[in-house]
Amino acid sequence: QVQLLESGGGLVQAGYSLTLACEASGRTWNLGSVGWFRQAPAKEREFVAAISWSGPNTLVQDSVKDRFTISRDVDSNTVYLQMNNLKPEDTATYYCAGDRVTPYDMNIRGLTIQYWGKGTLVTVPS
Repeated sequence: QVQLLESGGGLVQAGYSLTLACEASGRTWNLGSVGWFRQAPAKEREFVAAISWSGPNTLVQDSVKDRFTISRDVDSNTVYLQMNNLKPEDTATYYCAGDRVTPYDMNIRGLTIQYWGKGTLVTVPS
């Protein structure tokens, strides 16, 4: 089993930045990628970004790639999502996700991904 624990959510004004963290523990050698999904009220969960667990490959959703960056700290088994110039439409619960697959396949797999965190809420008032 792999456990994923998110942190860093909160209320932030439009135009400001926020960094989310996801710490992985347990059988992390099973991971191929770790990423972020988000779910806004009354909307489906959508892919945001993912990073290979063992290498530099990343994938970021086109709609946010000019504002969001995903990175990983090897020593702490933590994946970060740096979000800049936040907008009200970024308001959502952000979920950390992990699986054996590549970042590209995490986007494809969507809700069938094996490991999930409980989510952290990001609110950007309009």
